[in-house]
Amino acid sequence: MAQSEVARLRRQIEAECEDFKRMMTAYAAVASHDSINRRYQRLTASMSQLEALIDPREAQRIVCETYIQIVG
Repeated sequence: MAQSEVARLRRQIEAECEDFKRMMTAYAAVASHDSINRRYQRLTASMSQLEALIDPREAQRIVCETYIQIVG
């Protein structure tokens, strides 16, 4: 069960990063601070859920690497 939850959270983190990238590229001129902040909060919440399942440092590494890979 934990492995499937980790996989689900990884997919969710990837989707959140993709969403963030789309927002930043397509709507950079109109993106509000609040909308950017909400996306970071969702990403942080997903990371917290992941930290509850695996080593917190590993969870942080996964999120950081995913963010860098997708958002750049």
